[in-house]
Amino acid sequence: MKAKNPPPVLIKKHHLEDWIGRIYTTFCVSLLVIIIVSMIYFVASKGLATFIKDGLNIGDFLFGTKWSPDADNPLYGALPFIAGSFATSILAALIASPLSICASLFMTEIVPGWGKRILQPVIELLAGIPSVVYGFVGLSVIVPFFRNIFPGQGIGIAAGALVLSIMILPTITSITTDALSSLPKGLKESSFALGATRWQTISGVVIPTVLPSILTGVVLGMARAFGEALAVQMVIGNAPHIPTSLFQSASTLTSVITLNMGNTVGGSIENNALWSMALALMVMTFIFVIIVRVLERRHRT
Repeated sequence: MKAKNPPPVLIKKHHLEDWIGRIYTTFCVSLLVIIIVSMIYFVASKGLATFIKDGLNIGDFLFGTKWSPDADNPLYGALPFIAGSFATSILAALIASPLSICASLFMTEIVPGWGKRILQPVIELLAGIPSVVYGFVGLSVIVPFFRNIFPGQGIGIAAGALVLSIMILPTITSITTDALSSLPKGLKESSFALGATRWQTISGVVIPTVLPSILTGVVLGMARAFGEALAVQMVIGNAPHIPTSLFQSASTLTSVITLNMGNTVGGSIENNALWSMALALMVMTFIFVIIVRVLERRHRT
């Protein structure tokens, strides 16, 4: 018997649903592209006005060590804030990466049953805590702890990096856990069949295989740390100079923007200089995204 063709009304209904879905999807994607391009244009136009309209030398801005916009001879050197952002982000990644990798290995390779049931909800809970809570805990616990042990007031790069390391811990752990969970079982079983122990398998087979994914998590964690403002602002001291110690006051790009943007006049050179810092943050975000894409492509190949 020949199969009956669907009625024309049903065919038209399917075509209509298909066209509605396409139009809605196209609209959402177009709106997203417009928003992203508008944000880039807005920040870039404001940030470049410092060098085009106000005539500030880009070298003096990026490599200048003095930030004194209220002086008789104003100086707009952003190097102390750039150095503070990189110092806290890199140190936070160095602290958080070993902890995240060990937590992921514990959940997936050592005790994948009850270990994952206990640790994973705790790590997800850390990701949902507001940044102001992290900053308050750092100000109440970490800063007095450093003050009692190390010279200085306890505020500085070390306190900011320690707070950031806790904040980026869920990001690195989640990405590493997903990468470890997606490994083929035959890969580890082949290593065991050759006589390797569990730790030899983890160090010689598992970690080298998922290393690009681990590095992707570390880069994304650094991007999160690089753009964090409130938590770091509460514990770093916000001093506009390059510190010579981890326990001296410093500042970051995000903290100086949030502290000073509301106290400047729109269109002034100081306001434009702050927008230039925001542009530098956006450029660094793009660089982090490019690094992640390169690592993902390397992982696929």
